Amino acid sequence: MKTFEYTIKDNEGIHARPAGLLVKEIVNYESAVSITSNATGKKVKASSVMMLMTLGVKKGMTITVTVEGADEDTAAAGIQAFLEANL
Repeated sequence: MKTFEYTIKDNEGIHARPAGLLVKEIVNYESAVSITSNATGKKVKASSVMMLMTLGVKKGMTITVTVEGADEDTAAAGIQAFLEANL
């Protein structure tokens, strides 16, 4: 299992467009991915746009990403790169 934290930089936080793109990134990997809002402690499967939206993550908030599976190293690196480029 791999985990990392990321602080959201996008002015609108996790909203529909980047959430959809994040799900498209995640489905490229076999590993299960979950995201936890550090502000609320709420944890969701990151493979659903609607679930990501329920986190209510805004700019400046930190999330914890957990990746578990056969390609977790590659998946964690890819997801982290995606977050840095888009959120």
